[in-house]
Amino acid sequence: MPQSNPVHYADATPDVRAVYDDIKATRGVDDVNNYWKHIANHPPTLKRTWENAKEAMAPGTLDSLTKEMVFVAVSASNGCEYCLRCHTDAARKQGMTDEMLGELLAVVGVATQANILANGYQIPLDDDLKD
Repeated sequence: MPQSNPVHYADATPDVRAVYDDIKATRGVDDVNNYWKHIANHPPTLKRTWENAKEAMAPGTLDSLTKEMVFVAVSASNGCEYCLRCHTDAARKQGMTDEMLGELLAVVGVATQANILANGYQIPLDDDLKD
């Protein structure tokens, strides 16, 4: 059960509407998704989160598909069903295949296991990995 009620455009304050308008324009969508509608209950968090997401996901050295796949990997690792579904869908729209998703999740699984083992055993860094 949600811990908040969504803030719909018609009910939003001008500062929230401004962020919604930017999201819609940037993403080329008619409405913002539930993620934005719920965090809009705290307008400073909405604005800050959108600005951070917009900057990180903007075109850069990494292509958009790679960024979406990183988001999928982190979401799977963190257990965030909402983000996992949204970003898997976005990655699929940009060409991620079932094979790519399988390979990505295999890497996430191996990395997670390696992290658990390295942390559990408190394995010291090799000399060539130290600064």
